Amino acid sequence: MTPELGDVLLEVRDLSVEFPTPDGVVHAVDGLSFSVRRGETLGIVGESGSGKSVTNLALLGLIRGARISGEAIFKGRDLLSLSGDELRRIRGKEIAMIFQDPFASLHPMYRVGDQLVEAIRVHEKLPAKQAEERVVELLAAVGIPRPRERFRDYPHQFSGGMRQRAMIAMALLNNPDILIADEPSTALDVTVQAQILELIDRVKREFDIGVILITHDLGVVAEVAQTVMVMYAGRSMELGSRREVFGTPLHPYTWGLLESIPHVDQKVSRLVPIEGSPPSLIHVPPGCPFHPRCPHRFTPCDKERPEFRDRGGGHPEACHLSADDRVRLRAERRARLMKVAV
Repeated sequence: MTPELGDVLLEVRDLSVEFPTPDGVVHAVDGLSFSVRRGETLGIVGESGSGKSVTNLALLGLIRGARISGEAIFKGRDLLSLSGDELRRIRGKEIAMIFQDPFASLHPMYRVGDQLVEAIRVHEKLPAKQAEERVVELLAAVGIPRPRERFRDYPHQFSGGMRQRAMIAMALLNNPDILIADEPSTALDVTVQAQILELIDRVKREFDIGVILITHDLGVVAEVAQTVMVMYAGRSMELGSRREVFGTPLHPYTWGLLESIPHVDQKVSRLVPIEGSPPSLIHVPPGCPFHPRCPHRFTPCDKERPEFRDRGGGHPEACHLSADDRVRLRAERRARLMKVAV
């Protein structure tokens, strides 16, 4: 049973991020809209280069040299219009981020505990001893054994899973409203991945926060997300509940992603890759950006950009296919997969 979600914490409207380069303008994010509610995990999925990480770095003001437009309303304020000083007061306190590589995020020359204490004292005038006690408590809460001893260790003395736990503790030190996790289980073995994902989900419930989970792993999203946004070439192809996106996907790109992962409960012996490669974000194809790789493209797809819209039921997508064609084509694809398995 899906837990009841709270108020909207973040409302992103028509976000665009462009990078001018000597070769042309890189359209990294193009007209993206989504929201995050308290108690919700929004999973953002897509191939590498689809704009997942850039989207969230732009919200936190961590991108230089880009043209950013749109709105990102958080507690009545537009994050995209705030000054650098105003964003620094929000970043790490009200909105925290777990970066993809915890080893690169921790300074190798400083003790882990000291770095976490500093993360508190940047936002609060708290005595060092009191800050240290809070850090020790959180290290214990995220499952680090002997937290008072490990407080004085350096990053290289932590395993990959322990470094990621330390980064989660750092993100929670100031009781944020939103936690952004960028590929939090990358480079970890399967057992540790599961532990980290379970920890993030538990943290969300215990602290009653919103989570944005960035990943290329659909299995991760299926496990922990309530809402899923599928991105391609900087745009949203589909946005819906986990049940909708995995049970009744509407976009051919989503179909391709789902067919390219193994399913242990189905008699499918062969994975079906998506033909071709993601487009250059300098020369994004006209019309639907996915049309050069889509086996179901037809005349409007190569010229007319499909509107990202809800055709009813709260499950918006961006595709020219009719509802009837979607049902028919999805059934045909599933039948072909089952035939291959036999």
